Amino acid sequence: MHQPRTFLDNFFLVIKGLCMGAANKVPGVSGGIVAFVGGFYEEFIYSLQKLNSKAIKLLFNGRFKSFYKYTNAQFLILLIFGMLVSYFSVSRILDYFLDHNEIFVWASFFGMVIGSIYYIGKDFEPWNRRTIPAGIIGLIIGISISFLNPAKENDNLIFIFFCGIISVSGMTLPGLSGSFILILLGNYVLLLVDSVNALYDTFSDIFAGDFSFVDNGERIRTLKILAVFTLGSATGLVTFSHLLSYVLKHYKATTTAVILGFITGSLGVLWPWKRTMFKLSPEGNPLLDSNGDKIILNYKRYLPDMALAETWWALLLIILGILVLLLLDWYGKNRNEKKQVRTSR
Repeated sequence: MHQPRTFLDNFFLVIKGLCMGAANKVPGVSGGIVAFVGGFYEEFIYSLQKLNSKAIKLLFNGRFKSFYKYTNAQFLILLIFGMLVSYFSVSRILDYFLDHNEIFVWASFFGMVIGSIYYIGKDFEPWNRRTIPAGIIGLIIGISISFLNPAKENDNLIFIFFCGIISVSGMTLPGLSGSFILILLGNYVLLLVDSVNALYDTFSDIFAGDFSFVDNGERIRTLKILAVFTLGSATGLVTFSHLLSYVLKHYKATTTAVILGFITGSLGVLWPWKRTMFKLSPEGNPLLDSNGDKIILNYKRYLPDMALAETWWALLLIILGILVLLLLDWYGKNRNEKKQVRTSR
């Protein structure tokens, strides 16, 4: 796990972090899928597991080099750096396209998830009386989640902390979208749009030498919410990683079967042809939450109209999404073969 990485390996690790961050931002897509397909899921989980009491002792005793090596810190720092960059760059681009070409974003990710199912499932051989039921259970849970109705927005800090713990599951559990969970909890706009934008605006003000935001009560409230959400996310990340590392170590085949089922079930969330259903007033107008955003109830799925050019573009993007994963599969195989040739020499 701790083999020395080349500069190119480190560069691609940051790119993988960018992809994870972007995936975590889109409802229905799981950053954990990126980790699984990228071939670094187990290292990610085991590295997070190393953030334990032993790591804290090493840190407080000033044994920084031992702490760095024990926690596989280089791997985590590069990956998390990529995610943070994504939240302030790639995710903003995704926000734009979700507002202007929503069906194309859904179609692209729908194709990528189909490709992911093939990528993960092609080499999975131990289908038996234990793994088949596990896969079916994962499938049923994934489908069920896609049809739940969202709750109302809630800015209670204890609930925000809980949202952080739950939402980070998308990074550790392939197929479970943290963003979609936040929609179900009613806090997607508050935590992944308003809070992130408030932080971005705050950094912009600081770099411009403008500190007037400290008198902006709404900005400070939003930043406080983001801080509590981040603390909850960190807590959930470490907690889930310990649980998952144990499960992967002792029940790897069963866990992979559940993940495969879960990812397949999540396709219901990503179905490109859907209309966003908003909560309406008695007069038929969309109701707004405390931030002035329309309150999402759920999505109404429909069959594509083959007479529309938009439908054919969406189908093309689904195919391209699948091809991206097939190219990743080819690249991974090709790279492994080259490594084996170098080793044999």
